[in-house]
Amino acid sequence: MHDLSRLLRPRSIAVLGGRPAAEVVRQNQRMGYTGQIWPVHPKADSVHGLPAFRTMADLPAVPDAVFLAVNRHLTVEYVGELAAMGAGGAVSYAAGFAETGAEGEALQAALRKAAGGMPVLGPNCYGLINYLDGALLWPDQHGGQRVERGVAIVTQSGNIGCNITMQRRGLPIAYLVTMGNQAVVGLSAAVATLARDPRVTAIGLHIEGLDDASAFAEAVGIARAHVKPVVALKTGSSAAGAQLTVSHTASLSGADAVAAALFRRIGVARVASIPALLETLKLLHLFGPLPGGAIASMSCSGGEAALIADRTEHRRVRLRPLTPAQTETVAATLNPLVSVGNPLDYNTFSWANGAALTETFAAMMRCGFDLTALILDYPRADACDECDWITASNALITAARQTGGRAAVLATLAECLPEQRANDLMAAGVLPLCGLDEALDAIEAAMDAGRAPDPVPPLTARAPSGAARMLDEIASKHALAAHGVAVPDSRRVTSTGDAVAAATALGFPVVLKAVSATLAHKTERGAVRLRLTTPDAVRQAAADLLPMGEAVLVERMVTDAVAEIIVGFGHDPAAGPYLLLGSGGVLAELLADTAVLTLPARAADIADAIGSLKVSKLLAGYRGQPRGDTGALIACILAVQDYAIANLHRLLELDVNPVMVRPHGLGAVAVDALIRLVEPPA
Repeated sequence: MHDLSRLLRPRSIAVLGGRPAAEVVRQNQRMGYTGQIWPVHPKADSVHGLPAFRTMADLPAVPDAVFLAVNRHLTVEYVGELAAMGAGGAVSYAAGFAETGAEGEALQAALRKAAGGMPVLGPNCYGLINYLDGALLWPDQHGGQRVERGVAIVTQSGNIGCNITMQRRGLPIAYLVTMGNQAVVGLSAAVATLARDPRVTAIGLHIEGLDDASAFAEAVGIARAHVKPVVALKTGSSAAGAQLTVSHTASLSGADAVAAALFRRIGVARVASIPALLETLKLLHLFGPLPGGAIASMSCSGGEAALIADRTEHRRVRLRPLTPAQTETVAATLNPLVSVGNPLDYNTFSWANGAALTETFAAMMRCGFDLTALILDYPRADACDECDWITASNALITAARQTGGRAAVLATLAECLPEQRANDLMAAGVLPLCGLDEALDAIEAAMDAGRAPDPVPPLTARAPSGAARMLDEIASKHALAAHGVAVPDSRRVTSTGDAVAAATALGFPVVLKAVSATLAHKTERGAVRLRLTTPDAVRQAAADLLPMGEAVLVERMVTDAVAEIIVGFGHDPAAGPYLLLGSGGVLAELLADTAVLTLPARAADIADAIGSLKVSKLLAGYRGQPRGDTGALIACILAVQDYAIANLHRLLELDVNPVMVRPHGLGAVAVDALIRLVEPPA
């Protein structure tokens, strides 16, 4: 990974180009940047009062950071010149590279080659803002201000980055870095460099696509070593579904689920929206990761108490009940008519009474919650008097200082927490949370940010390339059985007479299937016959199926399955190889009841994933039915993984669908399988 230290914390900045480059100069002057600024312009004598140099060669020294706002062809030329000079790095503002097609891809490859070992953000990139040192390679307005410490935010989108600088939530932003096409420098290098700055408190990511899963995992490890929690908003989709269309696994997994599995494994917290990302970063900046999800809620409204109770019902956040002793302690601070609980509606008896509110808030905070929230929506300052609301928030500040607990003011509506109030609360060590659902999202993400990563790093091998071939069901099962996957007794036959003989030897009922390396989904093609109980039925089924393939598989039928499970393997272009588990059989795609795991998965990981599925109710013994042999299912999945890892160099995808899970003690049997491999070179 590139070291971006000189680029992110430059002592000198050179700018080259027209209006965008001039704006970079203006923004640095506006923010009080104290380093050297060197405009380079072939015609202008000065830019915003600074003398301009005609060429890069005329600069008084090698620049730490350069903003290139010239056309795409000149960008490649200047990047090569800067790399030869030993510049610290550059921002490539120009568009028209890989995002535009084949010609742009070739130009992007030329840019990468020209850069050599020099870091380049972009191309198609808006640049970066360092609010700590007032250093900007940024060609536009922004809404931030200088800070002494704060969070770092990395986004692939310049517009989203610009929007984030306009936030009014009290979040101190130390760095904003936009990545563009990631032609030279990827997200991972930015994370690793930012993590090493002691002034950065947490790192937030808006990710459209990972540059490299292995490098990203390493960068997150560096952040963890420097006690910098990482939270991510993952958007966009992968081409995996378009590239891998043979198996159910490809259509069921999706890039989003695979990325989520990678994030869980390496200890990255995840959110689903930009507001939740900002709220989480505020929480992490002020308190770091939360040790748990036990929260207290306080408000002077029964409606607000009911609202937060409803919104936490199906979340990992818990409104933990007070113990009898705690209830008595809190009650002693309140009017006798108040009913004490969590959430606490302290009513309006104490409203505007700062001393009384402080006692109540402190009593609740001494109950040992992971976070204590005061629900408080401030009125409009242009039409109302905020005095009583400020009394309440000041009481919470005092209570937090007395108890040392983590406290938050939670506005159910984001617009009801003015920026000045948010800034005041942050300065006082109390967390301002904007929006009820976003606040709860942030609390859960802060819990995840404290989770220890898997000690075993994920496998991140890229999918093998080359001509692909599919194994037929018999060959697929044979390959899996060699690694310990249980399969039914079966016979391969090529005539109706042999089919009848095989069925008689195996014992009825049996299943017949057409065998061909071109039959990916046999049920949809009518190539399967189930529950055959007589020789005549077998003879007729064999006659129907033989024309569909090279042979017919006669197989003893599993009749006592408790549940059907799909076990799949695939490659995500960014996150690497993964396992998919879910409700299987012909309804696999309809139910879409799935869980994804990165490799290698442990038995405990697999058990947790199975427990997250809806089908787990059947495995547990639904409505008096026998419970499934979950231990055998886990062993089957581990055996599939064993095959996948042993064949990573050539395995593209596989489906074992379904695995029939029999009653406890009777095992789990893979009754169908599909494997697609890369052909070995001739």
